[in-house]
Amino acid sequence: MLVRTFRVTDRLANAALRIAAWAAMALIEQAAGLRRAVFGFFAAIVRGVIGLLALMFGLLTGTVRTAQQAYGATQEMVGASPARRRDRMVQRAAEAELKPTITKDPLLAQNRALSAFAVLLLLLLLAVVVVQTTDDGGDSLPAGGGGWPQAADTPVPTALFPTPLPTPTPIPDPLRAGGSLAYTLRENGQDDIWVIGVGESDPLRLTNSPADDRDPAWSPDGTRLAFASRRDGNWELYIMQVDTGAITRLTYTPGFEGAPTWSPDGAFLAYEGYNDDTQDLDIYIISSDPARAAREGALRATFTPGPDTEPAWGPGGRHIAFTSWRDGGRDIFILGLDEDGGDALAVNLTDTPDIHEDHAAWSHEGSSIAYTALVNGVEGVYVKRVDQPGSAPALVGRGRMPAWAPNDGSIVYTLDYEHRSQLIAGTVGSFGAATDAIALDFRAADPHWSAAPLPGSLIASGGVPSGPASVQPLYVENERLQATGRYGMAPLNNVEAPQAYLSDRVNDSFEALRIKVLEQVGYDFLGRLEDAFWPQGRPPDPGEPRQNWHYPGRAIAIDRNLVYAGPPAPIEVMREDLEINTYWRVFVRVVDDVQNGALGEPLRDLPWDFAARTSGAVEDYERGGRLKALPPPGYYVDLTQLADDFGWERLPAQRTWQYNFGAIQFWELVKTGGLTWEAAMLELYNQDELAGFLSAATQVPPPPLPTESPTPAVRRTPTPVPPDQ
Repeated sequence: MLVRTFRVTDRLANAALRIAAWAAMALIEQAAGLRRAVFGFFAAIVRGVIGLLALMFGLLTGTVRTAQQAYGATQEMVGASPARRRDRMVQRAAEAELKPTITKDPLLAQNRALSAFAVLLLLLLLAVVVVQTTDDGGDSLPAGGGGWPQAADTPVPTALFPTPLPTPTPIPDPLRAGGSLAYTLRENGQDDIWVIGVGESDPLRLTNSPADDRDPAWSPDGTRLAFASRRDGNWELYIMQVDTGAITRLTYTPGFEGAPTWSPDGAFLAYEGYNDDTQDLDIYIISSDPARAAREGALRATFTPGPDTEPAWGPGGRHIAFTSWRDGGRDIFILGLDEDGGDALAVNLTDTPDIHEDHAAWSHEGSSIAYTALVNGVEGVYVKRVDQPGSAPALVGRGRMPAWAPNDGSIVYTLDYEHRSQLIAGTVGSFGAATDAIALDFRAADPHWSAAPLPGSLIASGGVPSGPASVQPLYVENERLQATGRYGMAPLNNVEAPQAYLSDRVNDSFEALRIKVLEQVGYDFLGRLEDAFWPQGRPPDPGEPRQNWHYPGRAIAIDRNLVYAGPPAPIEVMREDLEINTYWRVFVRVVDDVQNGALGEPLRDLPWDFAARTSGAVEDYERGGRLKALPPPGYYVDLTQLADDFGWERLPAQRTWQYNFGAIQFWELVKTGGLTWEAAMLELYNQDELAGFLSAATQVPPPPLPTESPTPAVRRTPTPVPPDQ
């Protein structure tokens, strides 16, 4: 029985070891993919095998012990009598016969050798698994654990300016079409044109004029770049020979021209234009040959009232897509150049009254159009088939201003965040799998993609140098810390306001902004303010927040009633619903003496009509007004954009703005400097004074107001002169 026990135990152990070895071999084949999971699973198997062996060893030990006890008891029983001695002699003879058999059993020896070999093999496999599943470089998840997984060979873009693709290779899939990108960059309050070879690491500046240059568009062969500029006074179209940098002026009108797009054969340009005769933005076509353009002039392509803007010439040459308000909303239309009825027969491709679309871009094979749409407060890039206007568009990604890759395999577009932009390359049908093409420290716009590489002469030159306007700071804030450890108030020179003071930390930027607005608008628009600094005894108006930025001297307010003056009104206000908030963009009308295109631009969108709140229509009252039927004629300056250049930001409207006029707040601009309201207040007041103000238990006197002016006065010009003259 003891022999059988040994054999059963050995065979069970051998089977268990064979099973463990087979499991280890199967698991090691999956170790590269499962890594730590395989190690944990295999360790569990090893522990199970060890436990099984321990159990068998315990059974064997118990069996031997039982046999020994039985043997001892038998000896005691037979030791006293002769009969028992004879039985004992017989038992010893039997044991003598069995002993050689047990010692020389070859099966038992083979089983033990095989068991020892299996144990060694198991230990060897365990060592291999440990080595193969050990991390080489201590890989870890990104902070926060969010985001899409990124391949190990995909370069991660940085946020330094300019920071395009960090390395030439490997190029991410959406960028494999190669070629060159052109885009507009707004740096230091000025627009210039930049280019970069796709997959390269160094962007090149193409323009450095003191005036704005924007709206770049590659010619079909990639050798020329059309763009809009006001370098000669008003906005005109220009063409640059990229390899030489030579620039030729194409249009000579006293109005406005912008947003050029090339015909497929490169012989013509379509653009948006405005002049005194039409008092409206329309689409025009002109020859790309300067001599022929001067001889023949431009052909007007649209006549319907309302702004028609941002043309995009189709690859077949007989269709132009453009943005228009003609149906009451901002939609994408397609104009057939062979239609007898003209633009009256233009097809509304998007036809969404509650969604605003713009920035159309044709695919090169001509079946689809990409565009920007503002849906539920979020700007996104969408693609729609031209032959299926009733179909639902496909979302490419969050952003604006799309441009197709030369092979139509991907789309590049702009994504804004804070005061910066990214040019993103995404693939149609792969939402969320976009790749950063270039990250910038300034705002970018108007990307355009050409199949042609950048000329070697341009790369060798390193582009044009930076102009003075892009190098010199727009202002320098002269801050003066007082002996109390806090800042004081600074007077605003020749500014009409109830309390013409601002914090010493923001007054210089306001004075610089005021001068810039004077230059752009033609008169000292910010020389008269509805409000600036509020002492703590001044309560906020109904609908305005208690924690108002006027109290720390970091807010200004223009005259809110200017929106009702006129006609024409001195200001127009555009409504912008972004995310969950409603914002306002304020445009200031330039003086009548320069209503010829020398200053400002025509309005492309419809202003908001606040007067409709009291029209008696319930719907207008509930939504706080309505869009005007048409934009007013003339030229305006984007005050919100200029203020942003100098660090002054607009505020969102309060939640009750539809019913409470004081909660609209389109008239306010603030400069927080990255501070919370409490931190800004503590720059002027101590903690006890701030607590008293918040509790309204005591009236805190304002900080000492200076009597001398620390900054030079702004000169007013009764007859404004355009900057170029």
